[in-house]
Amino acid sequence: MTVEEQPQRVIRRRPKNRRAQIAATSAAAFGSLGYHGVSMEDIAARLGISSAALYRHYPSKYALFREELLRLARLTAEAATPPDESEGLSPRERLDRVLDRLIAETIANRATVTLVRWERRYLDDTDRQTLEEQFTAALTTLRGLIADVRPELDGHSRAVRAVSILSVVSSIGDHHATLPAKSLTALLHSACDAIIATELPPEGTVAEPPRTVEIPQSFKHELLLKKAVELFHARGYPNVSVEDIAAAADLSAASAVYRYYRSKGDLLAAAFRRAADRVSGAIGPAVASSSSPAEAMSKLVDLYVAGSFAERELTFVYYAEFGHVAAEERTMLRNVQRLIVTEWVRLLVAVRPELSEGEARILVQAAFGLVVDLGREFGGYPAICPQPRVIRLMEVTLFGAGTPES
Repeated sequence: MTVEEQPQRVIRRRPKNRRAQIAATSAAAFGSLGYHGVSMEDIAARLGISSAALYRHYPSKYALFREELLRLARLTAEAATPPDESEGLSPRERLDRVLDRLIAETIANRATVTLVRWERRYLDDTDRQTLEEQFTAALTTLRGLIADVRPELDGHSRAVRAVSILSVVSSIGDHHATLPAKSLTALLHSACDAIIATELPPEGTVAEPPRTVEIPQSFKHELLLKKAVELFHARGYPNVSVEDIAAAADLSAASAVYRYYRSKGDLLAAAFRRAADRVSGAIGPAVASSSSPAEAMSKLVDLYVAGSFAERELTFVYYAEFGHVAAEERTMLRNVQRLIVTEWVRLLVAVRPELSEGEARILVQAAFGLVVDLGREFGGYPAICPQPRVIRLMEVTLFGAGTPES
């Protein structure tokens, strides 16, 4: 074989931006499948490289996860800071600049925003503290900008509005409803404006909580479900074992759980069905007993908030652990979710005919997520954001600056 006939050896050069490619690819994988749903092998396969090559850049899956969450937290804090060129603007204009920056960054990072919302508990204590400090800085800046626009508000009222704004903006990470970026920005900005402008019910003394009804030990089916949800909420589904659930329910062995549920996943699916049934079951009676779409929506908002307050852990788990439900159950639950959202959208468009179905869908999803986020932030301080305030904030997110006549 002559030199000319010899095959040319292909020289594969490592891309100069390989580390950035790895970070972007892993972030996309985490965003779609969650932290526990992705392995280093999965990420390497997406990149078309070996696991060994991946480990040369990052020592672990956690390192990739940590980098993305802290990047998002840093971007949020930076976006909430008014740019230098806004110094000469009015308080309202400065706040508008910040809202547009927050919305733009969230849209640009929509695929992974959900990680910060629901998976940050998987960070270790030090990294979680760093993340929380960044978000606290963003909320502090927002509270100050709101105070400049509405100096008559007290500190708690500003704090509730700041949390609500971040919740509404970041809610687009929870679903796949789409709008052109310009339209989505305008819709989210308008919802934030309504939150800032609305008058909230006053803080008040917290009503006595309903007396806890203890589930008899003989009702193991219910007791297991209750304890499982509590553990999923506290630790995250992947960090809870059947043995943990059995112990919490005072069962002598994990095998006893299988008399009532086929698996840990069956417990999660049962909890999700209960949450979905609660929300879907309210729609028919609310519509049938109302004389207008606005009245029906107001009833549904009241029921949704009341149900979320009564079962905070279940409401959170429904959002945070959906990816861990078995595929066949997930399909059924998604169909129920879709029907619930469709009915709320139908009513909202009837109340606000200027909205497209796509716009209404995004507002409905934002309102649902808002209730969870307010509960997570102020659940330990119920006087700051009691049910009437949550109801009002959910209404104003859906209806805009003015609550319609029912």
